Amino acid sequence: MKTLFDKGNYGEFLTFSYLERLPEYKRLLTNIYVPKEDGTTTEIDLVMIEETGVYVFESKNYSGWIFGDEKSKYWTQTLQNKQKNHFFNPIWQNKAHIKVLKNIFDVDESVFKSYIVFSERCKLKKINVTSPTVKVINRQDLTRTIKKDISNSPKLLTKNKIDEIYSALERFALAGEDIKRKHIESIKNIKITVCHLLSPFYFFISLFLFWKIL
Repeated sequence: MKTLFDKGNYGEFLTFSYLERLPEYKRLLTNIYVPKEDGTTTEIDLVMIEETGVYVFESKNYSGWIFGDEKSKYWTQTLQNKQKNHFFNPIWQNKAHIKVLKNIFDVDESVFKSYIVFSERCKLKKINVTSPTVKVINRQDLTRTIKKDISNSPKLLTKNKIDEIYSALERFALAGEDIKRKHIESIKNIKITVCHLLSPFYFFISLFLFWKIL
């Protein structure tokens, strides 16, 4: 019930359901809390380990129109009432996730594929992506896109390697409530700090720290 009534959790559940039905040999992990070098954690929505690579997913359950460029620090969400909201580039966010994962197990960076999955409630109006290993899509296009990606990609991982990577990450998917609470509190603390800082200089410094935690 908690998943059904939480848009973020439900979106990730739908993505998991689509991937689970793929016929290929694979391993799936959700809500991974991976420790970083500074002692904090980063939360990764979903990882699929398959023979053609390690697919890392970042879910964005937004509505409205989405505009973004792979090279821009911020993207824009435009709502029906013309309100515009800016959010941190999810490609950069997922790139940071991949960097942390790469430190966990010994595989080449070319093995990783980044998927930014937006909900069906939004329209991707103008998205500019040039990296061949990055996909920005709506959830309804996930199955078709990833099947094509798999069929056009060489096999890079053996089944034994898939299981090995899964075992290395599995312990981070079983995070206790204490780890989750600390992760959420660290994000909340930075949000509170940002709200109370009046100086533009410190405001942008705080935003940078917020991104590092994510």
